[in-house]
Amino acid sequence: MSAPPASPGPGRAPNAAARAPRSTGPGMSAELTARVPQLLEAVRSVGSGLELHSTLDRICETAAELAEARYAAIGVVAENGEGLADFVYQGVGGRTAGLIGRLPDGHRGLLGALIHDPVALRLADLADDPRSCGFPDHHPPMRSFLGVPIRVQGEIFGNLYVTEKRGGGTFSDYDLNMLRVLAMEAGIAVGNARLYEAAKQREHWIDGSVAVTTALLSGGDAEDALQVVAEQARRLAGSTAGIVLLPADEGGLEIVAVASPQPTRALGVVIPPESELIGELLDGRAVFVEEAATDPRMLTDLARAYGPVMMLPLQSGGRVLGALVTPRERGARPFTESERTLATQFASQAALALMMAEAQRDRERLAVYEDRDRIARDLHDLVIQRLFATGLMLESAQRRPLAPEVQQGVGKAVDELDVTIQEIRTAIFALQQGPSEVPSGLRTRVLREINMAAVPLGFKPAHDFVGPVDTAVGELTGKNLIAALREALSNAFRHAGACRIEVVVDATAVLPDGSDGVRLTVADDGVGIPDGGRRSGLKNLKRRAESLGGDSWYGPGIGEDGGGTTVVWQAPR
Repeated sequence: MSAPPASPGPGRAPNAAARAPRSTGPGMSAELTARVPQLLEAVRSVGSGLELHSTLDRICETAAELAEARYAAIGVVAENGEGLADFVYQGVGGRTAGLIGRLPDGHRGLLGALIHDPVALRLADLADDPRSCGFPDHHPPMRSFLGVPIRVQGEIFGNLYVTEKRGGGTFSDYDLNMLRVLAMEAGIAVGNARLYEAAKQREHWIDGSVAVTTALLSGGDAEDALQVVAEQARRLAGSTAGIVLLPADEGGLEIVAVASPQPTRALGVVIPPESELIGELLDGRAVFVEEAATDPRMLTDLARAYGPVMMLPLQSGGRVLGALVTPRERGARPFTESERTLATQFASQAALALMMAEAQRDRERLAVYEDRDRIARDLHDLVIQRLFATGLMLESAQRRPLAPEVQQGVGKAVDELDVTIQEIRTAIFALQQGPSEVPSGLRTRVLREINMAAVPLGFKPAHDFVGPVDTAVGELTGKNLIAALREALSNAFRHAGACRIEVVVDATAVLPDGSDGVRLTVADDGVGIPDGGRRSGLKNLKRRAESLGGDSWYGPGIGEDGGGTTVVWQAPR
C-alpha cells in the first residue's frame, strides 16, 4: 500500500511533490521529455548482459542514476515467498557494509512487508512508516524512500528500492514512473538471465555426470571414482564439502569419500541405522535440511559446522547403493528448487554408473576368483606333489653313506622344501578365502594381505610387528591401515617391479603432536616413482591418513643406493 507523498515544506502548496509539472506536449512534461534519452540508455544498459548477478548490479546502478538517489538495492524474494534469498545494493561502501554485518533477510520491517504486499511505495521519511523497524548499527542514515516490485513473467521476483534523494528532497512522480519503466525492463532482463543461468547450470551438471560416469567405468581404483563423485558434487552444488556414503557392514552408512578444502576426520565414520535421516535415505527418499547445526535429527558432531544440507540417495532400479551429501557452511543460502532437482538427477546418474561399475567389477572379480581357483588347484595338485616327491628323494639319499658336509646340505635342502610347502599351503588357503572371511585381529589381517599379495608378486613380502598391534590400535584406524597396506602393496606389484618388499607395523609410534600412533611402512627395491608419474594411489594414502589426523609420505627404497620406494602411513591409534 503506497504512503502519501511527503508533507509540503514552508511556502509550498500541498502535494507539490506529486503534482505534475507543466506539459510541453500531449501527455509529455518538460522534465520527462528531458529524461527520455536517459531512460532509453538505462533500458539499453540493463538488457546488455546475461549473467544474473551482474544484471542486478546494473539495475541498481541505473536506478540510482535515474532517480538521483544515493543508494539503491534489489531484494530477491526467496522461492518459498518467505524472506529474501539475495540482496544486491549500490552506494554502501565495503567497509561500511562490513561494519553493518548481515544483509537484510526480509523477515521483518518494511522490506518484509513489501514481500507480502508488492506494490509501489513512496515515503518522505522511512521512520514515519509504522512497518519500519529501524536500522542496525553503522547503517548510513536514510529518509526518503521509493520502491517498486519487479515481476518476471507475471511472478514476483523481488523489489527495487532507492533511498536518499540527492539534495535532500523527496522522490517525485517522475522518479516513480521512471523506476516503474526500469522495473518492467528489469523483469525482462532478469528473465533472460535466469534462462541463461539455468541452461548453463544444467550444462555444468551434465558435464559433472559425464565425468563421474567416465571415472566409475574406467576400471580404475574404486576409491578414486568415489572421490570424483564427491568432488563433482561439491563443485556443482556450490557446497563446502561433498560426501559419499556406502552401506556399512554393521548397518547404517559409512563415509567412504570426502571432498573438502580442509582436512577432515569424517572418512570412515559410520552413521548408525538408528538415525532417522539414514532411515529415510535407505528407503530411497531425499532429505533437505535447512540448518544442520541445530537439527535434532543430526546425530554426529560433524553436522555442527554446516547449515543447509542436501542428502540424496544413490539409487537405481529400486536399489539404494549409498548416499550423496552436499552441505553448505552455517549461514549460507539454502538450496533452490532448481539446485535440488539437478542434484537429485545427478545422484541418480551417479548411482546408475555406480551399479554398472559394480557389475563390471563383479565380472572382473569372478574372473579373478576362477583364476585363483585354477592356480590353487595347480599348486596343490602339481607343485606341492612334486616338491613332496623331491623331498622324499632327498631324505632317501640322506640315509645313504655320504660325506658329512653333503649330508648336512641335503638336510638343509629338505628343511627348506618343508618351509616352502608350508608357505605354498598358506598361499592356497589365502587364495581360497572369500572376502567375507576376513579375520578380526589386526595382525592377522595384515598377514592375510601380505599372503594375498604374495601370489601376484611371486614372493612373500617380509614383515615385522612392533608393539601391541592387536590391542592398542582402534577399529577405525585399523580398518584404514589395512586399506593403506592393500594400496601400497598393489602399487608395488603394479608399478614397482620389486624383488623385495618389507612391511613394518609399529604400534609404538609417536606422532608429531606427541600423541600415540601407529605407523605402517612398506619399502621395496623396485624402480621408484618416475618424475611426472601417476600418483593417485599416494594421494589416496595421504587423504586417508589426514582424515584421521595423521599423514603419509614416501622416500627412497631399500634397493641399492636407495633404489625403490618407501611409503610411510601413520595415524593416531
